[in-house]
Amino acid sequence: MRLIHRFLFALMALAAAAMAQPALAKMVAKPVDWTLDGTAFHSYLVYDDAGSARRPGLVMVPNWYGVTDIAIKKAEMIAGGDYVILLTDMYGASVRPKNDDEAQAAIAPLTKDRALMRKRINYALDQLKAQASGAPIDTARLAAIGFCFGGASVLDLARSGADVKAVVAFHGVLATDDTALAKNIKARVLAMNGADDVGTMPQAPAFLDEMKSSPADWRFAVIGHAVHCFTETEATAATGNCRYDAKAAKESYAMMHAWLAETFAKS
Repeated sequence: MRLIHRFLFALMALAAAAMAQPALAKMVAKPVDWTLDGTAFHSYLVYDDAGSARRPGLVMVPNWYGVTDIAIKKAEMIAGGDYVILLTDMYGASVRPKNDDEAQAAIAPLTKDRALMRKRINYALDQLKAQASGAPIDTARLAAIGFCFGGASVLDLARSGADVKAVVAFHGVLATDDTALAKNIKARVLAMNGADDVGTMPQAPAFLDEMKSSPADWRFAVIGHAVHCFTETEATAATGNCRYDAKAAKESYAMMHAWLAETFAKS
């Protein structure tokens, strides 16, 4: 009888230990589809579903190649257990660029019609909010992040007056079609660009003037010796203006996390 008691006690101890173990992290990328103005869009909701605690929701717009397997992996890395990310299709489900020329053609309708860009990114924000019914999103803590072309998209989200707490642009296009929109900005704005980025840094003086005219809490960080694409691991060229920089990427991600943490703490 004593042996049976010991055996049962051991089983109970094992069960208690198993229950005490944290749930294993499991990143998911769930398709999220919508239609706007007759165009079908195919995006992904990315998060760790091991826990049910609600966390900030981020709209993420990738570089001009749009929604790719690499972009999904990047969203998973950023999301971790900290955020729920809507990796956003800005082009439409039928547009998936395979090279730079196709990517340039994909962004052209949006760079030429910034009102359309703002409409699409705002609709994506609405879709993120709608996902809170099935995903652990805290709709009181929403923000947006973007890379290259995606940086322009999230800056335009801020300029539209969208009700997000923060936007963060990595090596993003800084130019706007209407500097007067800066007065609408409600979000805290962080833009990070490489000092040696010959594409975006010439836009910096006008961007600084624009931000000075806004009511926003903002910061413009210039990362020394970095060129364009510094967070894009696939940008492997040894020279040129599009090149991954591990040090710059690490620093910029740290600034992003700090900016978002500070923002959400204030809210």
